[in-house]
Amino acid sequence: MRFFALGETKILGQAVSHASGISLDLHEERDFAGGEHKSRPLVSVRGSDVYVLHSLAGRDRCSANDKLCKLLFFIAACRENGAARITAVVPYLAYSRKDRQTKARDPVTTRYVAQLFEAVGTDTVVTLDVHNIAAFQNAFRCRSVHLDSRQLFAGVMMQKAAGRPVVVFSPDGGGIKRAQLLRETLESVSGTAIGFGFAEKRRSRGVVSGSLFAGDVDNSAVFIVDDMISTGGTMTRSAQACRERGAAVVYAIATHGLFDPGVEAMLADPAIDGTIVTDSVAPFSVPQETLNASVEVVSVAPLIGEAIKRLHSGGSISELLRVED
Repeated sequence: MRFFALGETKILGQAVSHASGISLDLHEERDFAGGEHKSRPLVSVRGSDVYVLHSLAGRDRCSANDKLCKLLFFIAACRENGAARITAVVPYLAYSRKDRQTKARDPVTTRYVAQLFEAVGTDTVVTLDVHNIAAFQNAFRCRSVHLDSRQLFAGVMMQKAAGRPVVVFSPDGGGIKRAQLLRETLESVSGTAIGFGFAEKRRSRGVVSGSLFAGDVDNSAVFIVDDMISTGGTMTRSAQACRERGAAVVYAIATHGLFDPGVEAMLADPAIDGTIVTDSVAPFSVPQETLNASVEVVSVAPLIGEAIKRLHSGGSISELLRVED
C-alpha cells in the first residue's frame, strides 16, 4: 500500500497515519510562476494499491479548482507509473452542492467532476458526508464509498446535552434525512428517545425565505445538523428560531467547517452556544482565538484510517459505519 496526502491535507494525513499506523509516503509538489504546477510520488507506486488524500475546500492560497486539478494530475501520474489500483480519499468533495439543475441551462457539476476522476483512471472515490448521497452515488461510474460522521458526533452531543432532553434539528427540508439518521444513532447510543424538528428554507437568487417551524424544542438541548457551514447564515437563522421557542441550549453541528468570509458573525452569535465540526478541511480560515472560543473539533482521522485499511484488505465498510443489513 502507498498513502499520500496532498497540500494542506497533509495535516489530516499525518493524523490518519498516527491513528491507523499507515505510513505516509513522500511526494513532491511544485508551483510555477505562471500558475502551473507539478506533483509526483517520490517512491515507486508500480503494482501498488495507492490511496491519495486531498480535501477540496478552497482557500485564499489555493482554490477548489486548483486543488481538484492537483489531485487529478497526481492520480494520473500514479497511473502513468504503474499503480495497480488508485483510490481518491476526498473528505470534502468540491462541487457536490451543484448536483442538479435549479435554473434554466444550469450545469450539473457533480457529474462533470465524476467524469474527470474517471478520465484519469481513478478506481474508487471515497468521501465523507457529501451534500447529497444519492447524487454522489449516481454521478460516479467507478466505485464510490460514502463515509459518515454520526458515530463521531454522538458521544460529544450527549455530553453537551448534560441530561436535558435532546432534539436533533434540520435547518432545511433537504437535510431532514441526515438529521433523522443522526437521531437514530443517538437513540441507539443513549437508549433514550430523541426529539426531532426542522425549519423551512428556500433560497433563490441569493434570497432566503421560509417561516415554517416544526418540532418541540422547549427547555431542550438542540443540535442543528448540516453537512457543512459556509457563512453560517442558515445555522444562525435556525438557532434564533429555536431560541425564540424556548430552547435551553443550541449547538451547530456540521462535518465540514468551510468557514467562508462572514462566518465570524455566526460563531459570535449569542443564539448559538457552540459549534462542533470535524477536521475534514483543516486548517481553518478563521483566527485561532475564534476557534478556541467557540469551535470544538472532532477528528475524522481514525475513521478515514480504518476505512483505508478495510478497503485495502477487502474488509467491510458497512460494519465500520454500523449499517444494518
